[in-house]
Amino acid sequence: MRVSVAGEDTQAGFTLLEILVVIVILGLLIGLVAPAVLRQLGGARVSIAHQSIARLGSVLDMYKLDVGSYPSTDQGLEALVQTPAGVSNWNGPYVQSGQVPVDPWNHPYVYRDPSDRAGHDYDLCSTGPNGTATGDNMICN
Repeated sequence: MRVSVAGEDTQAGFTLLEILVVIVILGLLIGLVAPAVLRQLGGARVSIAHQSIARLGSVLDMYKLDVGSYPSTDQGLEALVQTPAGVSNWNGPYVQSGQVPVDPWNHPYVYRDPSDRAGHDYDLCSTGPNGTATGDNMICN
């Protein structure tokens, strides 16, 4: 851009150095902020997994009130969507979507009845972000 000031021609604009400084500052900000944002996102999904497991526990309790027992491991969470063979008093589907629920990372929940853990009627767990967590690393009821 050319600007004329009192008969004198000058050029206005940014120098390459100024543009590079701005790019470096933006890169530093992104480098510092992005990891914090990603940590918050990961923590939010874990929180959602805990909440979803608690809600599914309530749905399983409604199933037990109707049928008289929790679904077996073989029937799995599919029993909340379709009537299992040999089950009377089924009053479902028990989930609004009409589909078997998945965890926040789109992995299927692990369901076992009876539970492998003391003090629980059943196990309802998420295998976490990578879908491979086992044992104490799983997010469970």
